[in-house]
Amino acid sequence: MEGKVTVYRCHRFGSVHVRCPSNSHLVTCCCLQDVVFARQKRQLAAILTQGSMADVPRDLLEQISQLETIFTVSPEKLRQITDHFVSELAKGLTKEGGDIPMNPTWILGWPTGKESGCYLALDMGGTNLRVVKVTLDGDRGFDVMQSKYHMPPNIKVGKQEELWEYIAECLGKFLADNYPEALDAHERGRDVDRTAAQSFTRDKSPPPHNQHISCSPGFDIHKIPLGFTFSYPCSQPAVNRGVLQRWTKGFDIEGVEGEDVVPMLEAALERKNIPISITALINDTTGTMVASNYHDPQIKLGNIFGTGVNAAYYEKVKDIPKLKGLIPDSIDPETPMAVNCEYGAFDNEHKVLPRTKWDIIIDEESPRPGQQTFEKMSAGYYLGELLRLVLLDLYKDGFVFENQGKNGQELGNGNINKSYFFDTSFLSLIEEDPWENLTDVEILFKEKLGINTTEPERKLIRRLAELIGTRSARISACGVAAICKKAGYKEAHAGADGSVFNKYPGFKERGAQALNEIFEWNLPNPKDHPIKIVPAEDGSGVGAALCAALTIKRVKQGLPVGVKPGVKYDI
Repeated sequence: MEGKVTVYRCHRFGSVHVRCPSNSHLVTCCCLQDVVFARQKRQLAAILTQGSMADVPRDLLEQISQLETIFTVSPEKLRQITDHFVSELAKGLTKEGGDIPMNPTWILGWPTGKESGCYLALDMGGTNLRVVKVTLDGDRGFDVMQSKYHMPPNIKVGKQEELWEYIAECLGKFLADNYPEALDAHERGRDVDRTAAQSFTRDKSPPPHNQHISCSPGFDIHKIPLGFTFSYPCSQPAVNRGVLQRWTKGFDIEGVEGEDVVPMLEAALERKNIPISITALINDTTGTMVASNYHDPQIKLGNIFGTGVNAAYYEKVKDIPKLKGLIPDSIDPETPMAVNCEYGAFDNEHKVLPRTKWDIIIDEESPRPGQQTFEKMSAGYYLGELLRLVLLDLYKDGFVFENQGKNGQELGNGNINKSYFFDTSFLSLIEEDPWENLTDVEILFKEKLGINTTEPERKLIRRLAELIGTRSARISACGVAAICKKAGYKEAHAGADGSVFNKYPGFKERGAQALNEIFEWNLPNPKDHPIKIVPAEDGSGVGAALCAALTIKRVKQGLPVGVKPGVKYDI
């Protein structure tokens, strides 16, 4: 179990934040502008060298035209999708519910930007565990120290005790490697708060005794506070509680679904005598929003555009009907609460999204048919499979890869027949090919698939990748627009993270254009758009730490962070 330590800082230059290694000179704003300008020049050069369709045979041109008709989402369709999205968001907040779960998180109130102190964060991903120490500087900046630990595949399908013991072991190793004095003080029975320059933020005195403390169970203010990013569907009766609804991301561990995961992990920590208390359990999307708002108060929602899709935003407590009768009296009805939308399930009823026959195949052959319709049409996990299915149909109909794989022979090396062999990076490479004859695409298909391609075929492939990538970005923008309409935001920043948003060529620009069409701004320059999708901060690290800070603040004030005592919570 090795953990590679990384340190970085987020510094403040007026309204601009710059992330750099902690031992480097600070990057100036003009340097950032040069980097952005250089990137834009490269993108433009790539577009200009793509070549024309003049040498493409008529039969392929007809196929390209048909694909454009199938995959293009018109401005009118975008607005129709968005309007239905708004109504489904509202429906999800009711007791009756709908396709979109709209899970209350019990993260109450926005960060002020003045939060300060040191907190631990734990991010339990599908491949790695990440342990993070976040130091908030009280002026919308922060320092981060983090270590990553590999998640052994056998643990993901093993016994629940093995999972929690391993996580506790990683947390203990992080403290032992970086803050051994905290462990030593705990073992000697001293208050951890007095160790080594007070490395972590705690309150020495318990919160005032009143009727609401029972709403905040399990807090141990003499231990190190930890924000736990647990991005699996959960029902949360309190901010530091989470009943797992179902495993995702390749996990299949018995004895956890239907149970509260927090006591399980805390029991493992207790057995190893590690002085950590789980203060907040969050989803990465909620963390993305909170972390991003900490350094940019214009950010009003958080989005994930990656392998999956999701969003979070704040809704006033009074406007969450499903919580009626569950909210403690001391919570002001105007208090904003973060809502984890889980909106990948939008339009499971198939009313507005323009599904193609290939989308239907992906859904029907998925582990959960009929679920996560929006995600299956927009998320990175499915884009490569969509390209593969379309190309196979074109091949079977005799339009591409002529004289290959005939007479019972396999097409190429057979990889094109493997479900999900194409990942999103496959499409990215196709779209980024800067050569007029698409040499990179030629090499990609030859090396990965064993398929020879002609230049006209490569131009069709390139156009198909563009259509799939563009549809993803445009549909994704509908979720952003719907939340802004639902919340009444006329101007806002949407903090976005995820591999597709960060790495897929043109995704940001296509999303911005879709917002321009949905809201009918008629503003060609995205810089002028009232609502912008911008890069987010580290949601699973910094965001989790901030959620822990917000929770501790409420607990110290004797304010509740969960449902009324004694009421049944079945949301």
